[in-house]
Amino acid sequence: MHKIPVTRSSMPELEEYVKEIESLFETHWITNAGEKHEELAERLRKYLGVEALSLTVNGHAALELSLELLNLRKGGEIITTPFTFVSTTHAIVRSGFRPVFADIREADCCLDPDSIESRITENTVAIMPVHVYGNMCDVARIGEIAKRHGLKVIYDAAHTFGVRLFYDGEWRGSGSFGDLSCFSFHATKVYNTIEGGAVCCHTEEESRKIAELRDFGIVDEERVRYIAPNAKMNEFAACMGLCNLRHVDSEIGKRKRVNDLYRERLKDIKGVRLIGEREDVKANYAYFPVFIDKEEYGMDRDRLFTVLAENGIGARKYFYPMITELDCYRESYDSSETPAARRAAGQVMTIPMYSALTEEAVDKITGIIRNRE
Repeated sequence: MHKIPVTRSSMPELEEYVKEIESLFETHWITNAGEKHEELAERLRKYLGVEALSLTVNGHAALELSLELLNLRKGGEIITTPFTFVSTTHAIVRSGFRPVFADIREADCCLDPDSIESRITENTVAIMPVHVYGNMCDVARIGEIAKRHGLKVIYDAAHTFGVRLFYDGEWRGSGSFGDLSCFSFHATKVYNTIEGGAVCCHTEEESRKIAELRDFGIVDEERVRYIAPNAKMNEFAACMGLCNLRHVDSEIGKRKRVNDLYRERLKDIKGVRLIGEREDVKANYAYFPVFIDKEEYGMDRDRLFTVLAENGIGARKYFYPMITELDCYRESYDSSETPAARRAAGQVMTIPMYSALTEEAVDKITGIIRNRE
């Protein structure tokens, strides 16, 4: 049986990548912010429409370095979402802060500003929202809440590479919001550097400090200013990033084709809910989540997941379990305090989404969902 994976990494032609890495075999400079690294950082800064940017070894490191950069009061609380990949929460805890979970809006699975407001206490030092599935958070309200309470905002923008929001009369990249925004360039993302990430900043000074923090805190050959990790991107990853950046707009266009096919074939199925599209957002079609209401659909999400698997179709319960129901967090939190997130986690399933997905494959996937068998 031909299997359809839930995702497939975007890659350039082999010849293009070989040409890109050719100079590395001449210079033997393969890490420590070489020519390819610096070229990629500048090209990404322009593409994402941000003032400054520092590359990192992965998206998780970008989150931890951002928290270090802001010099927040250790032990303070950071309001975030329980409906995210575990990296978001781990970054908060590993950096010495306590996550406080606000609920989500069911319409887009992003943090609900009203729920954020109710969680703020004298111990709150920041908010870490997540643009889930490529859906943009309510950046205006979150920004207003943060300003009123004197809080920092660090966006986990891992899902929104290339996404643009029409804001204050202009199109702005998702990385331009908050005090800092962090991207993941993991192999499964719309845009990848195999592994990688970036911190988007508002000043060159912030970007310079991130660069020091990702390199053991080293300032120069004789000075080490900070106690910091090794979180540098290497030149081979940067070369993959340069290649993939040339094609990312085309990749997003192909993903849109798949998105449109799915929406046409899955519309009006009782018990199957899709996330709506927004006219003020240029999407990247990172994922295609469906939400299954057992009572209306006639079977639950887990059974449909199994049926798809039996037919060679990969799907993912993304995000399930929610953060507050994972082994390492469940003893400290009550999932009933975020009912919308809990409901979404029990119903959601992301189905295959990548640029090379064929119409035939879409027909097979949607036929099973529509016919429930």
